Amino acid sequence: MANQSLTEIITKMLTNNKFSALKEMLSEMNVVDIAQAMEEMESENQVRIFRLLPKDSSAEVFSYLDSDIQEYIVDTITGAELQFLMDDMFLDDAVDFLEEVPANVVTRVLAHTNPETRNLINKFLKYPENSAGSIMTIEMAAFPESYTVSRAITEIRKTALDKETIYTCYCTDSQRKLVGSVALRRLIVSPEDTVIKDIMYDDEQLIYVNTLDDQETVADIARKYDLLSVPVVDNEKRLVGIITIDDIVDVIEEENTEDFEKMALLLPSEDEYLKTGVFTLTKNRIVWLIILMLAATFTGQIIEGYEDKLSAFAGLTACIPMIMGTGGNSGNQTSTLIIRGLSLGTIRINDYFKVLWKELRVAIICGIILAIANFGRMFILREITGNDISNSVFIVVCLAMLFAVIIAKTLGCTLPILAKLLHLDPALMAGPLITTLVDTITLLVYFAIANAILTI
Repeated sequence: MANQSLTEIITKMLTNNKFSALKEMLSEMNVVDIAQAMEEMESENQVRIFRLLPKDSSAEVFSYLDSDIQEYIVDTITGAELQFLMDDMFLDDAVDFLEEVPANVVTRVLAHTNPETRNLINKFLKYPENSAGSIMTIEMAAFPESYTVSRAITEIRKTALDKETIYTCYCTDSQRKLVGSVALRRLIVSPEDTVIKDIMYDDEQLIYVNTLDDQETVADIARKYDLLSVPVVDNEKRLVGIITIDDIVDVIEEENTEDFEKMALLLPSEDEYLKTGVFTLTKNRIVWLIILMLAATFTGQIIEGYEDKLSAFAGLTACIPMIMGTGGNSGNQTSTLIIRGLSLGTIRINDYFKVLWKELRVAIICGIILAIANFGRMFILREITGNDISNSVFIVVCLAMLFAVIIAKTLGCTLPILAKLLHLDPALMAGPLITTLVDTITLLVYFAIANAILTI
């Protein structure tokens, strides 16, 4: 069933006051589908649907809603409804919501939250933004290593409904320090009187992050080790929470979006495009546009310096855009691959000379093929148009193209790795920045070759 038709069906049932039938239908629907349908409705209908949701799924649906809709619902529902919502939400979802809404909404929400949950939320809100602590949850399956399998399974049965995930259980010592983990599957197949310490994965196999680690580190670890959840410890290695796969996927998406924005030389924005104001979008773009415009001044100055001499040989000026474009495209190809490799960890800083040697060989092959193709193109055009471009100009343009590709691919692999070495984001060394640098250097090489061969 398409979302649009589903929205129409729900709206029609609301209009006809078929509340019982609608409530039954909602109880059988996936919470994600409900949230998507609600986002397409009028505001007043969103609240009406929310109030018809089964109590055991309303909090989950709420967590999938857009922050603007969440804010509207919180402002509309009663204090009692709000308190039930906050009591039923997973802690990490509540924190995510509160980080997105204005201070007055946070105040109202916390005022209708029980003291224990309020203290936990305040503690989470104090973690640095985008840190492991800010996205973790405390709803996890954890118990002492001294438990038997039977006791551990009994504990899981009692608390499983309140946990975000129970597929991996975490084991602690008497000081609540993380000492191991055990898969639920292993618990089920082990004898009931087995001590957890004897079947858990111990310290040597345990993967975890610190509360202050960057969320990108968490995503990298989960991706590397294929984890459904990542345990989080404090500075004393005490288990304080876990980060589940749904939040890890959100982090990966967020980090990828940020990389794309940086590669286009945009200041990263936390809001979606349609929710971002015109002036904010302008602010995110104008700084680098000014920098690139000023950088292009050097390109203009180089051309202006040879302006009188360019007219002496037909064809030199006409080939400038082609050479600059080829160089820019070559640099972008390389930088994109290197930036992605650095992001995934498949390329490291100490791989620089391997990367450089490979890209030089690729550049030479590509450059030679392009130079030959360009020579043929220029020769055919001369025969068709009957212009008087000399073979010397052909050689100048083709050599310039070869060197443009070599220079571009060298910069394309060098600048991102240099940025990583300087603890900068490699994504900054892409797209427009590479193109601008390549344009300037390529023109200098182009006119240097022309000077040498044509004696301009």
